Amino acid sequence: MSERNGFLFCADPLSASRPDPQFAEDIAAARAAGGRIALLDHDALLAGDAAGAVARVARDSGPYWYRGWMIPSARYAQLETALGARGCTLLTDAVGYRRAHELPGWYEEFDGLTPRSVWCAVAPGGPPPAADELAGLVAPLGTGPGIVKDFVKSRKHEWDEACYVPALADHHQLASVVDRFVDLQGDFLAGGLVLRAFEPFAAGGEARVWWVDGEAVLVTAHPDTPGLRPAPELSSVREAVGRLGLRWVTTDLALREDGVWRVVEVGDGQVSGCPAGAGTADLFAALAAAGAR
Repeated sequence: MSERNGFLFCADPLSASRPDPQFAEDIAAARAAGGRIALLDHDALLAGDAAGAVARVARDSGPYWYRGWMIPSARYAQLETALGARGCTLLTDAVGYRRAHELPGWYEEFDGLTPRSVWCAVAPGGPPPAADELAGLVAPLGTGPGIVKDFVKSRKHEWDEACYVPALADHHQLASVVDRFVDLQGDFLAGGLVLRAFEPFAAGGEARVWWVDGEAVLVTAHPDTPGLRPAPELSSVREAVGRLGLRWVTTDLALREDGVWRVVEVGDGQVSGCPAGAGTADLFAALAAAGAR
């Protein structure tokens, strides 16, 4: 058997010598595929100690896919550097991670397949844009309803106060929702502010499609609707994923009320959630065997 790629999993926060049990199914699939397993101290990485975070990774043992909890893009770059100092590499580099993980990185390739969006930089913990700035920013989206989020996440569980804007033309209401969103995100605000045109989706849940080197190797339910598993049409999405040119990504698709499948989000596959029992054997087999580029 040819050399298999490794997988860098998060360690259990209560015991750094064992994997986080939240990823037990993925670890079993990675081992069954012949992949090497190494452990990352996720808490240490987020605290700024990248060297300490990878201290258990054997020197010259890469390359690795990361598989674990989300990492801010700047911390992921520090992870790449710390692994490099140990003679190891990540199969998704820091530039590719940011491109898949943050909406401004992937939006152009999916323009026309995803709701129209605009964005601006906002520093974590910093002030939100003023109402007049927001009015100019959202002008290309028209006057209908919209969604507020940052470069990575929304606060859809606070739908009315920090996510949904009934009319983007109501600049006072828009500013109120943006202010509340930025306040709730606080220091966890990722990258900046994104405003999206709202599109009504049919009941039935979203599908998450897992792509490795441009091929859809797994379709699962979205973690928010684990009991639902629609079957989206993928030809146009496959073309966009090919244009994006990244090795392991996910696309979340939902069926609009008019019957058109839409890309709701794109993500880095390394940090995308997978519903329990989804069956990731084929996914990890493809990742373990994926050749270097």
